[in-house]
Amino acid sequence: VHAPYASLPAPRAHAALQTLNAIFTHGRLVSAASIHSLAAFAVLVAMQAYFPVLGVLGMMLMLFGLVMGFPLAVSFALEDGATEAYDLAILATFATGLLMWAAGRRARRDLHVSDGFLLVAATWLITPVFGALPLLFYLPELSFTDAYFEAASGLTTTGATVLTGLDTMPVSINLWRCFMHWVGGMGVIVLMVAVLPLLGIGGRQIFRAETPGPMKESSLTPRIAETAKGLWGVYVVLTAGCTLALSQAGMAPWDAVIHAFSIMGLGGFSTRDASLGAFDSVPIETVTIVFALLSGINYATHYLALVRRTPRPYGEDPELRWFFGVLGVTVVFLTVYLLESGAYRDGALAFRHVSFHAVSLATSLGLATYDYTVWPMFAQVWILFLSSFAACSGSTGGGIKMMRAIILYKQVHREIVRSLHPSAVVPLRLGRQPVSDNVLHAVLAFSFMYMVSIVSLTLILAASGLDLITAFSGVVACINNAGPGLAALGPAGNYQGLGDFQTWVMSFAMILGRLEIFTLLVVLTPAFWRR
Repeated sequence: VHAPYASLPAPRAHAALQTLNAIFTHGRLVSAASIHSLAAFAVLVAMQAYFPVLGVLGMMLMLFGLVMGFPLAVSFALEDGATEAYDLAILATFATGLLMWAAGRRARRDLHVSDGFLLVAATWLITPVFGALPLLFYLPELSFTDAYFEAASGLTTTGATVLTGLDTMPVSINLWRCFMHWVGGMGVIVLMVAVLPLLGIGGRQIFRAETPGPMKESSLTPRIAETAKGLWGVYVVLTAGCTLALSQAGMAPWDAVIHAFSIMGLGGFSTRDASLGAFDSVPIETVTIVFALLSGINYATHYLALVRRTPRPYGEDPELRWFFGVLGVTVVFLTVYLLESGAYRDGALAFRHVSFHAVSLATSLGLATYDYTVWPMFAQVWILFLSSFAACSGSTGGGIKMMRAIILYKQVHREIVRSLHPSAVVPLRLGRQPVSDNVLHAVLAFSFMYMVSIVSLTLILAASGLDLITAFSGVVACINNAGPGLAALGPAGNYQGLGDFQTWVMSFAMILGRLEIFTLLVVLTPAFWRR
């Protein structure tokens, strides 16, 4: 593994690689190829110009290792047999982070914009390696590929799984899977933005690279750290409310806690193989719908309403009327359509299933109560299509976000008017705010790359032997961080049947979607590395 790097002039980097090798080969954790890839990336960021990034990444890994203390404490208290797995995982994560921090601590400086992009991409590519460690240690038969996929699915709040037997899994393992949803929901980077100022490191560039939508251009408070703390405060309050509501609806205490993490992160992992369908409870489904909708709304809107102590920010949010309007039309239309097509005879049951899955897929939550792949194909494709655009910007949902969808719609309308009246001046507005050409061009470029990514990844998977419906729906579900797809990847199945190459493609799609495409593509371009 180290032979290609033996000539490096940086002995600290070489020593770090040796330690990484010792940690990750313990217990046959990963293959030589996996170690080689991680080592290559470690060398890349350990180059002298990137030592500050390496140091901050090390601090993030150390914090991530401390986060594992929560499921460790639960495992110890419940004596569920997973304690040793967490001990080893925390040791490996914290030790690796400490080595990275030690390598970069003497090169501290303000982070540039490019550093922010590199740190965000590196965090989301590397963190799943360590998030997978508890699963690898507890489930030795699990391959590194599947473990990485599961951890990436958790941290990106996708909810696609390769595991079965969840009903008999230790509480702490299911807790860790869904807790990754909760941590990844608002973003590991945003959490660190609240901590970085205490360490003397500016975090605004990182926040801009990580946070979607209009949050890139403005702060809710004068200091970016206060913004992050405010958003996390709202997140914690809503999570506590969701936990309490699920308990009152009939869930056992630990099930309520675990599913609250999943719902508020809009993830989709569950403690049951049958997802929420195992509970068969209308009150639980109702609570899930309410809090999924709350989490699908821009958290900046929640924060402003809380600070100003008035619901007026909800009325001023231009996305909300579209968000609820699209969902309302979908529920009514699909309920009538399924009744007319003979899929249901009971209108109440049709409304129950349609409303739950429309909200679950639109917000990219991905929990299921029924196998909707038995519906007519039109209904299946429509609710999957909702995951592409319905969630609001600044929410924990996936897809291109409603903000961009509105701008695209208004631009199409403007071009139609210009075709009829070439001399007309038709301003593009979002609510009361005019949309600049720079914003419009950015939205158009993002939408184009979004479509190119879906088509390219679908063709790659189809070339690998996957049927077209499974490949397309899997890519759409993963890049939108929605979870279940269609056919074999529907709510009655999972991603276990994919080959290793196909699993890595899906993992890449999840991270690409979570970073909203450009954050990752910027780092992968040669121009980024030419300083």
